[in-house]
Formats: sequence, C-alpha cells, structure tokens
Amino acid sequence: MDLSSYTTPKVLLGLMGQNILKSLSPAMHQQEGRAQQLNVFYQLIDFATFTHSDASLGELFNAAQRMGFAGLNITFPYKQSIISFLDELSPDAAAIGAVNTVVFKDGRSIGYNTDCSGYQIALREKLADRPLGRVVQVGAGGAGSAVAHGIMGLNATHLTLVDTDASKAQALADGLISRFGADKVSIASDAHAALAQADGLVNATPLGMSGIGGMCVPADWIHSKHWVSDVVYSPLNTEMLKMAATKGCTTIAGDGMNLWQAVESFELFTGIKPDAQRMGNYHKTLFAHRGM
Repeated sequence: MDLSSYTTPKVLLGLMGQNILKSLSPAMHQQEGRAQQLNVFYQLIDFATFTHSDASLGELFNAAQRMGFAGLNITFPYKQSIISFLDELSPDAAAIGAVNTVVFKDGRSIGYNTDCSGYQIALREKLADRPLGRVVQVGAGGAGSAVAHGIMGLNATHLTLVDTDASKAQALADGLISRFGADKVSIASDAHAALAQADGLVNATPLGMSGIGGMCVPADWIHSKHWVSDVVYSPLNTEMLKMAATKGCTTIAGDGMNLWQAVESFELFTGIKPDAQRMGNYHKTLFAHRGM
C-alpha cells in the first residue's frame, strides 16, 4: 500500500481475529478519520482466511508493529492470548485479563480494554435506571471477562458464571472476587436453577453469530421477567434475542457495545476525541445498509 500520495496525517490500524470479514470496524474508524482530517487505513487480519495458524499470532502481531501500525483491535479468540506479547497493560485490562485494543507508542505495545466500558454504556442506555439485580452470564472468555467486570461495576446484586470450560470460569470468578467480594460471584452448579432466580441473562459466547447460530440456554429457561443481553452483533437480532422479545423481555443487542468500544478505541489510537454522535449515526447506517 503506497501512502506517500496522501498529505493529511496517516494512521494505519488493523483488527486481528477469526471470521471478521463482516466487521464494521474498518468503516467506522475510516469514516471518523475522514471527519477528523485523518487518512485512516484499517486492515483486517483474519486468521480464518489465510494459512497462518493461531501459533502465528505473535509473529503477525510483531510484524504489524514493525510495519508502522498505530494500533490494533483484537477480537475472538485472541483477547486473552495476545497479552503475552504486550509490553504493558492498562489497569482495567490487567484487572479484566483481556485486551481488545493495542496501541503502539514509542516502540512499546500497550493493551487496553474498551469492551468493558463500552458494554456498560450500552447496558445503561437500554436499562436506564433499572437495577441489574441477579445476573447469569454464559461465557467466560475474553469478551465474557470484560462484560462480567462491566456488570459488577454497575452494581449487580450477584453474578453467576456458566462456561463449558471450568478452568476459564474459575479464573474469571477469582478475578471478580478479588475486586468485588466473594459474596457477589459464583459459578453455576445448576444453570437452570440459577436463571430461574435471576433478573438478567447475558450471552458472552459466539453462539448466535452468523455461521454459528444457536442459543446459550434453552428457550424455555427464559421468562418475561428477564432482561436479555447478547454481545453478538452479526446478526443484530440473534435467535436468542428474537425469542426473548416474543416473551416480553427487555433485550440488549450487541451493537451498542460494538459502537462504544470503537469510540474509545479511536481516541486511544489517534489521541483525538471522536464525535460519538456522528460515529453512532454512521454505525446505524452501516447496520441498515448491510441488513444486519
């Protein structure tokens, strides 16, 4: 890519992950860059579309730094494994144990987590002043860790974790307990019983994504008293959210978290505060245009 013909400031960014070709990140960052008189070039580094394996993560990460990238977004499934290649973590990223934004500065790589704050803003937009109450969260990976810390930061009464990987669930529970107290967090021994006593349900797994589908719990476990949140945003209305809506549940789609994490990431990458309303309007346009 020849950037020499561009006279305005240039910013090279990227996203590392799997199955990311439908990501809205390139369009969002490039559009806001134009509005800020920046030439933002945003590259997708999709491990599902070329021959590199997960073992190449460090190699490609280091190559991006050498090539002059200003930063990278990190998504599934590398939000935790990327940490071993970083020089420094922000306090939030260190506490959460997951990174979705890396800034290259002065020869160093610094990891941040904007998923957590992004999720909090999105949740509050939909639930307003409604207490979160008792919450069951399915998924304890990189996104799940950020969401769980966000939920507890919004003063949920109790958070119950569910994950097929017991070691992941335990590691996340340990981190949450150290920040919020042992009485606030548990790992489900009976997920059905936990949800029966809960006010909210969060899907923090890839289930429901385009090409994957499915739901994190059986449909008959969800009732009208629940608020139901999904971190998946492609499709916007997942099978779980559509079903929950038919039962009268308040539903929170993944687009809000996707928007607000990008707003914060843009400022970290560029040092320029973006226009959140403008990014939000463009975000809505992208969803409508792509039929998501």
